[in-house]
Amino acid sequence: MTTDLEILNSLVARVFRVEDVTSGGHADPYLLRYRGQLFSGIDSAEAYDQLAEALKPHGLMPLFRRGEGESQVIFLVEKLPAPRPSNPRTNLIMFILTVLSVMLTGAQIPEGVLIPTDIPGQLGLMARYFYTGWPFALALLSILVAHEFGHYFAGRYHKTDVSLPFFIPLPFSLLGTMGAFINMRELPKNKRTLFDIGIAGPLAGLVVSIPVLLIGLSLSNTSIIEPAPGGFIEGNSILYLLAKFVVFGQLLPAPVDYNGLSPLLYWLAYIFTGQPIPYGGLDVMIHPVALAGWAGLLVTALNLIPAGQLDGGHIVYALFGKRVRGTLPFVLLLLGVLGIFWSGWWLWAGLLFFLGRAHSETLDEITDLDPRRRIIAWLMVLVFILVFTPVPMVGM
Repeated sequence: MTTDLEILNSLVARVFRVEDVTSGGHADPYLLRYRGQLFSGIDSAEAYDQLAEALKPHGLMPLFRRGEGESQVIFLVEKLPAPRPSNPRTNLIMFILTVLSVMLTGAQIPEGVLIPTDIPGQLGLMARYFYTGWPFALALLSILVAHEFGHYFAGRYHKTDVSLPFFIPLPFSLLGTMGAFINMRELPKNKRTLFDIGIAGPLAGLVVSIPVLLIGLSLSNTSIIEPAPGGFIEGNSILYLLAKFVVFGQLLPAPVDYNGLSPLLYWLAYIFTGQPIPYGGLDVMIHPVALAGWAGLLVTALNLIPAGQLDGGHIVYALFGKRVRGTLPFVLLLLGVLGIFWSGWWLWAGLLFFLGRAHSETLDEITDLDPRRRIIAWLMVLVFILVFTPVPMVGM
């Protein structure tokens, strides 16, 4: 053990100015703990890679942590076993079921066709026009596939074990799916890796969502807004308003009048409250492809909420570290207030209250984001502002 200890000490000393060493006991999760400072002449990410490679023959791995004040700590722990390979058959089956569910949701029954009152008859009618759902399914699933494989390929690039995407079917719902997710089956190496994996999904999804939305809006028509019990008007984000302006040349829905408000105040109030519903005004009769593009913006916004294991949670944790945990009460408060105008935010607030405290820590907590990634992170804050929809649906 003395010889092994001397070897391990010498390996750590190549990158770290050691002030003291502590051996772990039976109750401690580490073998050795080193306090001190990384040498200033070497990048912390490179120091981690160098030490991790040197420790492989010993079955150990390093954890870089910040200590009190300016001090730094290196823990040597037993190397974790490689994650068991998953069965892609499950991913494929869930994807096929999601395709069928989304196709069913997007099916278009022609005007004038009598809707049966019995459930078997309704199911038969939907089966008859099932094939008409392909434009909506193609548009929506293209966005979801781009989003999830953005995460997947970023993980593979950084040699972080991530699962293939799991798609979740949800028949007879607005979109026919609850979206998709991947599992990060091992800790990412550092905050730069976590940031890249977290941001790749929203960026890839947005790159597909915007052209899908513009194509869908070009296939849509405008009409007068009339009361429709059980119907809804899709909510507006800044980017969605701008997309409608690009295609139709005006901000929609266009009210008959501004109720004595300036246009700016009217739109601020309408975006954040969805009220008053502009009956008699002009709005888009949204095409299924446009609905998929709108949903892509909404999914991007939901994923960018800066909390927990959401993509936005990964991004802000990579940017601010453990300090970001203090932002959760503010996020919950904001969602609670928005819930007054759309009750779905209360469900999100409840989920984040129980699940939003956990963040993905990294093997190396010392290495921070480089300047380029910090700029991109702040640009994603701007993207979040542009795509966030305060009131996703306005009931009619």
